[in-house]
Amino acid sequence: MKVKKVLTLAIIAVCSMGMISCTAETKKTEQVMAQEKTTYQKKYTNADFYKDGKFDQEAAKKAFLDMFDFYGVPFTPLMEKDIWFTDFGLGDFEHVGMGGIFWINDPEYGYFAHNIYLLPGQMIPEHAHVKTKFPAKHESWMVNHGWVYNFSELGDETPNAPEVPASHGLIKSKNFVVQKVGDVLRLKQLESYHFMMAGPEGAIVEEWACYHDNDGLRFTNTKAAL
Repeated sequence: MKVKKVLTLAIIAVCSMGMISCTAETKKTEQVMAQEKTTYQKKYTNADFYKDGKFDQEAAKKAFLDMFDFYGVPFTPLMEKDIWFTDFGLGDFEHVGMGGIFWINDPEYGYFAHNIYLLPGQMIPEHAHVKTKFPAKHESWMVNHGWVYNFSELGDETPNAPEVPASHGLIKSKNFVVQKVGDVLRLKQLESYHFMMAGPEGAIVEEWACYHDNDGLRFTNTKAAL
């Protein structure tokens, strides 16, 4: 009888452990699913963005509208009219490209307001703004949604940098910080090279600056253009 009782208790203990393990795994799975629901996920690739080798603006718009919807960003009539999307002529919008809107770009009073839209993992080509008949552009940025790697050519090389897409080529900027929601950063020095790359959640970034003169824009990759 004692042996039978011991065996029964052992079986009950094993079953209980199994139930606890299953419950823990279920909770873990639920937590992962909940986390995935609270972060924006990459959904589009170059297969979506190009038709017969040509960049498809409407496909890019669809991708950004999906991200705007996730982050609760209203798509206003002004955005419908003035928003733009570019792969900078490099043919790799999935990795090198952006959406944007110039809210204002005033040469008379010398100020500029801009929103930068980046899909998950997307980067703006490395560039600098040099003096023309207008002063060299100085700028500041604040992340509203998602986060970015903010790169500069000034400062020591930061370890564990994300991989730069092959379509972009070599970069000068090896120093970076992870810029999160609410963080405000400034261009470190006039005419210095810099760029942003979105994290896996994409990013929406405000930019404030001096007047933006496109003639003063210099890309590291000479094939890139805005």
